[in-house]
Amino acid sequence: MILQALGSILLGLGLAWLAARRLPDRLPSLPLVLATGATGALLGALVTHSALTTSPVATLVGALALSVTLLSLLLRPSRGLRRSRSATA
Repeated sequence: MILQALGSILLGLGLAWLAARRLPDRLPSLPLVLATGATGALLGALVTHSALTTSPVATLVGALALSVTLLSLLLRPSRGLRRSRSATA
């Protein structure tokens, strides 16, 4: 379980670093992105390991899924997209 936790944290950090490098204008500060990626991966590994205790690959997939989900919540809209008021206003 320790190796799965360390692997999921490294997976979350790598994913967060990649997202921060690819989308620097749409994400907040780098420490927040890295912490969110690692925390999401660790929580995803914990939940997946609790539900499916037999497969370490499934644990890492669950870690990846929750990390991606939490990182997507940090995304801001791109600056090129202009939003207008509602049609009734």
